[in-house]
Amino acid sequence: MTSPKQYKHIYFLGIGGIGMSALARYFNHHGVKVSGYDRTASSLTDELQKEGIGIDFSDDPKLIPTDVDLVVFTPAIPSNHQGMKWLQKEGFAMMKRSEMLGRLTNQMQTLAVAGTHGKTTTSTMAAHLLYNSKTGCTAVLGGIAKNYKSNLLLPNTASSWMVTEADEYDRSFLQITPTIAVITATDADHLDIYGNHQALLDSFNSFTSLIKPGGYLVHKLGLPLTITNREINVYTYSLNDTKADCHARNLSKDGLYYTFDLVTPLRTITNLCTGIPALVNVENSIAACTMALLAGCSDEEIRLNLKTFQGISRRFDIRAVKPGHVYIDDYAHHPEEINALVDSVRHLFPEEKITAVFQPHLYSRTRDFAEGFAKALNQCDECLLLDIYPARELPIPGVDSAMLANLMKPGTRVIGRENLIYEIEKIKPGLLLTIGAGDIDRLVPEIEKLFNSDNYDARKEI
Repeated sequence: MTSPKQYKHIYFLGIGGIGMSALARYFNHHGVKVSGYDRTASSLTDELQKEGIGIDFSDDPKLIPTDVDLVVFTPAIPSNHQGMKWLQKEGFAMMKRSEMLGRLTNQMQTLAVAGTHGKTTTSTMAAHLLYNSKTGCTAVLGGIAKNYKSNLLLPNTASSWMVTEADEYDRSFLQITPTIAVITATDADHLDIYGNHQALLDSFNSFTSLIKPGGYLVHKLGLPLTITNREINVYTYSLNDTKADCHARNLSKDGLYYTFDLVTPLRTITNLCTGIPALVNVENSIAACTMALLAGCSDEEIRLNLKTFQGISRRFDIRAVKPGHVYIDDYAHHPEEINALVDSVRHLFPEEKITAVFQPHLYSRTRDFAEGFAKALNQCDECLLLDIYPARELPIPGVDSAMLANLMKPGTRVIGRENLIYEIEKIKPGLLLTIGAGDIDRLVPEIEKLFNSDNYDARKEI
């Protein structure tokens, strides 16, 4: 069993990551001294520093405190990182983030959401439903929940429940033994880790075997899973396919939002209303509400709390909506995520011209899914591409944004990140999407300010 009280000082390598920062906040809240390293400062590291967490932005080993009794690190830290090399040489106790998350979650009843898409929204929504019910929960989230302006939720009263993402990257989710699990999607991704799609599917199958006896698996209808765990209950879900155990009925749009009845094997909950827009979020809410129902939330708790859910930063994040223009920011970094984003935008604004700005994430992902990215982005009316965000990778010869542009419709252009604001001012799109998981988010506040300014004149009214 892992207790915060057993540590005096934890050092986080990669503390600015969304999952790492949530764990850092958890231990800091429980009175453990927390410090760490990240490559660059961000709004998230700024917030951590305001909470009393010391952070350095150099890998100089001399900056690492000597009284550290545990180092938690992310696989994104490169092998040549000087701080990492020194810590290993000096024999510090070290643990991957996934192992620490597993130790924390496995001593509780855990709701874990896995899947190549949709897990952040679905898990955060489920956490919001439980947190505001008599059930309660602790939650370590993969995004900043707008309701709480944080990626960590701590219950006001004792609760045995934990909600978290179960991340397939680096097989991290195999550290978790959930009571209730959701799998949203199993599309090919992280092929730099898995090598091929079948290896990824094998990992998801292994994840289902870790669900505790008597627990539940809720998965998207049609996923190619091989479930060998005979001690669990298995339900399928879908937006509105009645073959699924859990689905929406009487679905209708009310402005930007949707109302529906939720059909489940347990019972039907009527008159639900989403608190966030996008058709894809109705499907996410079906999975989240089913989890909440299985965890013991009442119909009325689910009904009231679903409507108050404000969403997550960078997930179908409407930053400006005024007569004449709409600006939406989204973290999508896989072709299927872009398909879901564009489909949801078309459903809300069927007559409008969509301008997209896309920043590819990772050279390997761009190479592996170039045709899929091109097809997904070509659904937009026009597209600007930023250079590839490398993250943990070195360049791959012949793989760049120009290569992707050559696969797309005429008029697709690659522009420098430093020129984006000027380009938006010049073309004045009426409906703009910024898409990507790199550092495109650093430009969002300036774009939002531009869209909300009184002198921004879009080319046509929406």
